[in-house]
Amino acid sequence: QVQVVESGGGLVQPGGSLRLSCAASGITFSIYAMGWYRQTPGKQRELVAAISSDGRTKTADSVKGRFTISRDNAKKTVYLQMNSLKPEDTAVYYCNVGGAYTGSYYAGNYWGQGTQVTVSS
Repeated sequence: QVQVVESGGGLVQPGGSLRLSCAASGITFSIYAMGWYRQTPGKQRELVAAISSDGRTKTADSVKGRFTISRDNAKKTVYLQMNSLKPEDTAVYYCNVGGAYTGSYYAGNYWGQGTQVTVSS
């Protein structure tokens, strides 16, 4: 059974930083691409960043230069480092595992429960 557990969300002031973590089990982690999405009420879930099995990355234009995705295959964990946070980054962030990456990210079947990130003074 695949389990996906996110952590690291919280309340942060504008300009601050957070690092989200996503630990996966029950899946051959190293062979899959992974992605981070976010969602706000009334809007569709949007891709924030993705990383291929061999470490290629893709980030949304709205977070480019501020957010960095990385992975540790030994720990079966994918990270999202978020710097220079803005109020518009406030959302529930979801980790997706088991995806595919061919320049674009294709979501896998497994999602975490989501972690709330709130950027506010």
